[in-house]
Amino acid sequence: MWFGIVSLFPEMFQALHAGVTGKAIANQTVSLHHWNPRDFASDKHQSVDDHPYGGGPGMIMMAEPLKAAIKAAKEAKKDSKVIYLSPQGRRFDQQAAEEFAASSSLIFLAGRYEGIDERIIEEEIDEEWSVGDYVLTGGELAAMVMIDAITRLLPGVVGDEDSITQDSLTSGLLKYPQYTRPASLGGKSIPEVLLSGHHQQIEHWRLKASLGKTWLRRPDLLAKKELSPLENKLLTEFIHEFNTIYSKKD
Repeated sequence: MWFGIVSLFPEMFQALHAGVTGKAIANQTVSLHHWNPRDFASDKHQSVDDHPYGGGPGMIMMAEPLKAAIKAAKEAKKDSKVIYLSPQGRRFDQQAAEEFAASSSLIFLAGRYEGIDERIIEEEIDEEWSVGDYVLTGGELAAMVMIDAITRLLPGVVGDEDSITQDSLTSGLLKYPQYTRPASLGGKSIPEVLLSGHHQQIEHWRLKASLGKTWLRRPDLLAKKELSPLENKLLTEFIHEFNTIYSKKD
């Protein structure tokens, strides 16, 4: 997959050259290409920002260097969707990552300062996306979050592809608790069912634990998910067991 990145700080994206994304870049499953708006500035100071019309705090990224940088990125890979990272954008989630992973190329625009000239959004941006309801110093980290989430879904990137289907949020639920050796640690033992070798019982325990964790931590996810009869049964059991335990503690 081809990623074009328009950013004043392309060096930040070196972080993607480590771990799973780094391997994807090394084996050319993924390629990163950078355009710095400063290289397209028209004055000797390579200015890329200016005061906002009408006054106000901070600086705004200028339209002309941005437009030229985006144009260069588009010429390198035609028909690429241009994504602007912005707290005003649609919230990025696992479903969006899966949809983007079906693309062959994307261009990310990482803003800085107080934002970018609105005319760039109107003329050059296809979609605005946000990674959360908070403000970062720039869009670079948000772009890296999206690139990482998308890259790990590409065929062959993750060694055990079955692990992707069992990730938190892939099924609309949080992932069940996981354990490894030793079986007992500090007097706390893992659930016995995980040592039983009974695969169906283990799967039911995992599903029940997943439903329970989601009920406790992210009820908003459960509200959006249509549960099967088995899931309803297991969730009801979890809630009953949870309430029984905590009523005894009271």
